[in-house]
Amino acid sequence: MMQNRGIEFASLTDLGCQRENNEDSYGHWQPKSDEEFARKGCLAVIADGMGGYEGGQEASRIAVETVRKIYSQPSASDPQSLLSDAFIEAHARILQFASENQALQGMGTTCTAIAVVGKSLYYAHIGDSRLYLVRNGAISRLTRDHSYVSRLVEGGLITPEEAETHAHRHILTAALGAGDEIIPDIPATPIALQDGDILVLCSDGLWGQVSDSEITAAVTNHTADGACRQLVQLARERGGPDNITVEILKLP
Repeated sequence: MMQNRGIEFASLTDLGCQRENNEDSYGHWQPKSDEEFARKGCLAVIADGMGGYEGGQEASRIAVETVRKIYSQPSASDPQSLLSDAFIEAHARILQFASENQALQGMGTTCTAIAVVGKSLYYAHIGDSRLYLVRNGAISRLTRDHSYVSRLVEGGLITPEEAETHAHRHILTAALGAGDEIIPDIPATPIALQDGDILVLCSDGLWGQVSDSEITAAVTNHTADGACRQLVQLARERGGPDNITVEILKLP
């Protein structure tokens, strides 16, 4: 667990109980200088790879490393533009890597990245990893899943409750490395944060096994580090069918 200029941050990843390798990746960055911190704040990014043993691992690794590299490089661009540029570059690098390694054709990854700058939240998102905001004991999901089941919900064919346990809920409709172009979800304006807000990034290995109310209770009643450990343990106790990754940022 770290204190990043007042923000309490912790992260944890776990193989789960049924996988032989971990295809999730995550990262965190903040500038050393106060001047740059005032402009860029702190970055957190999570990615859940797909495409088999090596493909998924490589895709998520490339995504996280690229987002961190692009966001941290000297630039006059605003945080939201940097996140957008980082996703486009990560997509291109994954496609390039796959083209140079025929055995990895079809590799791709989800990616959710946030930048907390002062009391403003910027983010970019593609796939079905999630970003939650917990405020005053209430949880809201800021991202929407790019998935087959999410389309069924949007079309009114199934309910959100049915979607949570649907057999095909993990089939993605968009990911870095999939298709020629990507259109990540990016808010038109930054989201205003408040004192005491808690941000949670997680892969589907967590949210698929742990309820929103359990996430809320864990992050409200524990330190960021303690909440990470409790949530991963809950997912494991329920079978841990997938890799489990979570990042938590608690604002002062």
